[in-house]
Amino acid sequence: MPRKSTETSRSEMVDDTLDIPNDATDEEAAAIAAAVGAHVRDSYLAAVAATASTEETWDGDRWSFAGRIHGLQGRSVRVPETAPTDAWTAAGRTDRL
Repeated sequence: MPRKSTETSRSEMVDDTLDIPNDATDEEAAAIAAAVGAHVRDSYLAAVAATASTEETWDGDRWSFAGRIHGLQGRSVRVPETAPTDAWTAAGRTDRL
């Protein structure tokens, strides 16, 4: 018995058509198409930039860094998200946390 797919295909998620009013002039139609094209391109570039980000973050490391400070200095601190992610720089600023 064939299984029914629960996945949504790209064509089901995105409407690839562009409806331009019948009374639009050629210039208006071109402007609409250019604006939509620019929006789609900007969205694509933003998505690519978000996935290609190589910037270091504290994701998952803030708690271990706070635990290290507690273990070495005997005090509890809350490491802010704005703290430097470079280990040497962060270690030099533990007195300010």
